[in-house]
Amino acid sequence: MSESNRAVVLLSGGLDSATCLAIARDEGFEPHTISFRYGQRHEYELDRAEKMARQFGSASHRVVDIDLGQFGGSALTDRSIGVPKPASIDEISDSIPVTYVPARNTVFLSLALAFAETIGARDIFIGVNALDYSGYPDCRPEFITAYQAMANLATKASVEQDRPLRIHTPLIDWTKGQIIERGLALGVDYSLTLSCYDPGPGGVPCRRCDACLLRAKGFAENDLSDPALADG
Repeated sequence: MSESNRAVVLLSGGLDSATCLAIARDEGFEPHTISFRYGQRHEYELDRAEKMARQFGSASHRVVDIDLGQFGGSALTDRSIGVPKPASIDEISDSIPVTYVPARNTVFLSLALAFAETIGARDIFIGVNALDYSGYPDCRPEFITAYQAMANLATKASVEQDRPLRIHTPLIDWTKGQIIERGLALGVDYSLTLSCYDPGPGGVPCRRCDACLLRAKGFAENDLSDPALADG
């Protein structure tokens, strides 16, 4: 494929990013996937990301090491902070939870932007969602719009070559049920994905954190059981 068909896809190994990768491939892009080892307690997700990259034929896949844990401030990077385990999905807090990692998507998009410009890609896919999500401010449409505008002021490709960057957020206003429905239609094997914020040994989902509850809701909306729990 030509450079114009290349796209960088942020791939965490979770349900949303796997679906986003499948959509990018279905839309005719040559995906180059990027994952991050940032000090997250659920590092098992990186193995799942590699498997998803293979399933959908990523032209390249890389894991970038950064240490957001050195700053703390999040239950995902500081093991002294407990991951919330609400009794039900109705008890998920409306406020920004302690699993929010300060500036995470800003950092991730910046590194994806550098990667995209290096390989001549004009497109970045990120599986942010502003409907069935945990309330993170860097998953909102306003953030993505502002970031794209900034990126097109900051890159040589945009300023000198009139090659503006496009950030694709195909899942931004979908429910988890809609995301899963689309992914299944595109052949996503959700048994390979991990959404849990606080997995046990081997990456076994806790089934009680916000991410696990939202994931369960999505499969229930499709009258399906979560294939990742088939042996759990």
